[in-house]
Amino acid sequence: MPTNKSEEIPLTGTAPKMIQRTETIGGILIAAFAALLAIAELVNNNLEEQMMIAHSQFVNYSNWYQSKSIKQSLKESELDYLNALLETGIIPDDKNKNITTKIAQTKSMVLKYEAEKTEILVGSSNVPRQHWAQDLDGEMGKIVGINQWEELTQNYETATHKFDLGKLLFQICIVLGAVCIIIRDNKKLQKNFIVLMLVFGTIGILISVYGFILAP
Repeated sequence: MPTNKSEEIPLTGTAPKMIQRTETIGGILIAAFAALLAIAELVNNNLEEQMMIAHSQFVNYSNWYQSKSIKQSLKESELDYLNALLETGIIPDDKNKNITTKIAQTKSMVLKYEAEKTEILVGSSNVPRQHWAQDLDGEMGKIVGINQWEELTQNYETATHKFDLGKLLFQICIVLGAVCIIIRDNKKLQKNFIVLMLVFGTIGILISVYGFILAP
């Protein structure tokens, strides 16, 4: 009988220690995932801000491109009108030279607007230096094209979606950790929740890192 009592004492003392240990692990994991959630939130807010800037620039450059298109269309109409006048022969011979000069100037403006539109569309980096036609604040070769702004916007949007998913998984981890601490009487279930926390947390970290890599 004395032997049996000595065997029961360590058994009854081990269970509370194991439960306390499990709760400690759960608390540490909650703190860790809360920190990761805060970091992910900070990075995601910055990416969303950059995405809004890129989208705003995309709209501004699109409007700029449209204004160049309108100017080019007006010059093309003027060029057609001048050519039609010259072909009708109603212009006196002494005025033909003036009309021809005007036609050459108008044609030059049409080509200039076309070159500017191309640079605004694709960006200075995708246009040979000798073909740069549009300045930005007095500097040549500084144009970031519409296509580039659109690509930046899409990349930022994709990255923010990844961070949103990562934040969701970190929040799930925190909830699982809280439930793990509440369930004090079921050690096995506590361990299962800890495993789930680690699984969801690992996936959240990987997705967040992937989103960070995708960000421009």
